[in-house]
Amino acid sequence: MTDVDPEALADVAYGIFEHSLNRGLQIQGKYLFALVEGRIDFKSELIVIFEKFSLEYPQLSEVLLKRFTDIDTVYAMLCNGEGVIPSKTTQMYWIVQDAPGSAPEAIEDENAGKWLIFQEPGLVDESWKKIRNATVSLDLGISAKVSTSKPNPESRDSRKVIYVYTKNWADELDVMRVRETLRTLGFIERIGYKRNIETFAGQYAKKGKRVTYYSS
Repeated sequence: MTDVDPEALADVAYGIFEHSLNRGLQIQGKYLFALVEGRIDFKSELIVIFEKFSLEYPQLSEVLLKRFTDIDTVYAMLCNGEGVIPSKTTQMYWIVQDAPGSAPEAIEDENAGKWLIFQEPGLVDESWKKIRNATVSLDLGISAKVSTSKPNPESRDSRKVIYVYTKNWADELDVMRVRETLRTLGFIERIGYKRNIETFAGQYAKKGKRVTYYSS
């Protein structure tokens, strides 16, 4: 059996924990980004959620504490923007924000698709905040996610990307409604919409080949 890379395992442990944290907070009607940006103390909630995480994933919690020493370190990191602000997130490749009532797995449905917005690193924090807030207020689609400052070996250049997901690529009225809302948020340059069908097939844009289904 191949040995597991400790760093890779720690990455997985942190990703699962932050997912648990976000879900746990949302069950209480709270959002991590609102707590962090509002400078609201949420350490007690964090401890309770971590204790539950430790019971469900004892090995992963052990790995997590080995990387960060204690939960206080994790709390300080979160308060500084980890998992909230793209430029300050270094533990995960992506920050994800699902719309209220939308299942996390909805973005993996083959009928789903997303608008792709490419941004220079210096612009992505403010752009993400606009899209994240509009997603939470149900003005956009089922979910959105943004690439972070964690170096991603699959990145093709230094730009960051924001995905804005809709439930069904064939529902052109909804797809274009989301596009119009993005314009009102300031994203007026032409962007492309890619279906999950192409993504799952491993099809990516290259010279002489376009894989976006809509462009507007």
